[in-house]
Amino acid sequence: MIDDWNTDRVRRFRAEAASRVLPAEEIEEWIRAAVPGTFFTQGGDGPLAARMGGEPVLPEDAPEPRHPLIARVDCALIPRSATGLPLPPEGDLLFFADLELGLHGPMNDAVCHVPAGTPATVRHAETAYGPFVPQDMRTMWHHVSPPMPESFAEARWDEPDDEEYELAEELQSAWTHVGGSWPTWTFALGAHPVVLNDDPLLLARDDAAETGDAAADPDDWAVLATWRCGEQIPELDSRVVTWMIRRQDLASLRFDRVYGHVDRA
Repeated sequence: MIDDWNTDRVRRFRAEAASRVLPAEEIEEWIRAAVPGTFFTQGGDGPLAARMGGEPVLPEDAPEPRHPLIARVDCALIPRSATGLPLPPEGDLLFFADLELGLHGPMNDAVCHVPAGTPATVRHAETAYGPFVPQDMRTMWHHVSPPMPESFAEARWDEPDDEEYELAEELQSAWTHVGGSWPTWTFALGAHPVVLNDDPLLLARDDAAETGDAAADPDDWAVLATWRCGEQIPELDSRVVTWMIRRQDLASLRFDRVYGHVDRA
C-alpha cells in the first residue's frame, strides 16, 4: 500500500540517492525491489489487530498445538493492500513456532486460520516454551520495505563484487536517511525478511527447488510474518522467526505449506 507518506519517502530517496551520485538505474531498481509491510508494537490506543503470546483459541476439532503461540492477528483489521499478500479477509491467523535455533524447513502446523464465528476454545498446550505473557499490539503502521543490502546485491548481480555490495549499502543508507523515526517493531506481516546469517526467503526457494519443485515460480514465495523476540524473554533474546509461504498457497489457505526459519544475531 503506497500511501502519501510512502510516496513522499520514495521521492525524497530519489533526491538523496541522486545527491550521492548513485546510478539512476540502481536507484529505480531499489525502489522496485521494495514491498509493502504492516508492523506492530506495544502501546497505543488503536484497535487490537494483533496480540503476542497467551494461550491459543482453536476450533474444537483442531489438533493440539505442538509449539507455543507467538501471535494472533485479526485479519479484518488489516487493510487489504497493506501487506501485498492475499490474506484472508476475516477471522484470526494464529502463528506458532518451533523455536529451535537454526531450524528451517516446512512447518505444516505453524499457522492456523480460524474463520470468524467458528466455535473455539482455549487450549492449554504443553510445549518447550510458553505460554508467553500476552502483549497487546495496538500500534500498527504500514510502509514499504526494501531488501537487506546483501540480499539486494545477490538478487541484482551474478556473483556481486565488493563495489556492488558497497553500492547496495549506500542505497540502504540513502533510504534510511530520509525515513524518519519509527518505533522498534515486534511483529510484522509481509515486508522483506530480516537477514541475520542466511536470507530465509532464499532458503525457502532453494529448498523447494531441491525437492523437485523447480518448475514453480521462485518469485511466488513471500514473507508471511516475522517475529523479533525481545529481551522480555531472555532465553530467546535476539532470536528472529520468519514464516514464509507461496502467494498461491496463501490465497488457497494452504497453511500446511508454510516454511519456517529461526535465526539469531
